[in-house]
Amino acid sequence: MRAAVLSGYRQPLSLETRPDPACPEDGVILKVLACGVCRSDWHGWMGEHPRVKPGAIGGHEFCGEVVEAGPRAKYKVGDVLVAPFLLGCGTCPDCRSGAQHTCLDLVYPGIGSDGAFADYVAVPRDHNLALLPEHMTPVAAAGLGCRVMTSWHALTDRAALQPGEWLAVHGTGGIGLAALLIGKAMGARVIAVDVVKEKLDHALAHGAEAVVDASDGKPWKAIKEITGGGAHVSLEAVGIEATANASLRCLRPLGRHVQVGMPIGHTAMMTVDMNAVFMKNLAVYGSRGMPSWRYDQLFSLIQSGAVDMSPMIGRKIRLSDVSAELEAFNGPTPPGVAVVTDFQN
Repeated sequence: MRAAVLSGYRQPLSLETRPDPACPEDGVILKVLACGVCRSDWHGWMGEHPRVKPGAIGGHEFCGEVVEAGPRAKYKVGDVLVAPFLLGCGTCPDCRSGAQHTCLDLVYPGIGSDGAFADYVAVPRDHNLALLPEHMTPVAAAGLGCRVMTSWHALTDRAALQPGEWLAVHGTGGIGLAALLIGKAMGARVIAVDVVKEKLDHALAHGAEAVVDASDGKPWKAIKEITGGGAHVSLEAVGIEATANASLRCLRPLGRHVQVGMPIGHTAMMTVDMNAVFMKNLAVYGSRGMPSWRYDQLFSLIQSGAVDMSPMIGRKIRLSDVSAELEAFNGPTPPGVAVVTDFQN
């Protein structure tokens, strides 16, 4: 099979011919139809994720068609499936309680095992996967495997966002844009925060009630003025100290901060404004991934027409373009996410 391989940290990916993967007994082999390029892939490419080593194949936001199924697989050849990026074992106490995304024995395709920057990907534990709804394209579904599902879980299961509440979204990349779209669909009043004017304009065009340019380093001041005292919920979608503190400081008393941006590598340890947490009685939530059983509710929301996820897709690219997309994460990126749809070039 053709694959984009990590030849070295911060180096262009190597396009190689690799052996086709072996089918897991409890899983499937997917012919990859679409795969998103995510900031988490960038962390691995930068050498900041301990699970990602040279020789690895990245890509964890994918949709594909089953071409082989193991003897203990749930799905069959011909099924088109969407995959979450966290595959729980299904038998531990966390999985049995419905919190598969907190399983202590998680498998991460593309982050620790070979992923979907390739023609084919082996996916064990296929009980975590979901059938692609008829109303959804593989390209749209590729974004659900990380950014959309992560934002959905963060706003519903963690922050319990309510209609009419103010939601501040810090960083309008993939996760932030998904949070904007979902928050709006949930009836929240959304403020988008970024330093890229094109992204702020994009946010306004797709449902943000207000936008704040964070270039002055103090976006919480504008947010408090807009909201008359601060946001009820603030979602941090970048994973750096400046935005984490801006998120905490923009909240009103009893507000809820949700940490969705991944702090890892050089950003893993931060100095955060604990005085803001203490003085305002804030709640601070970590949020990673989504329990796989929540797919049905997310699909239903999209099918109802309450939310249009098409603004998520910024561009369709070739497998050979992935290196350039990873390099682009070193600076401000344009609106929307990149999705690989051509695996032959």
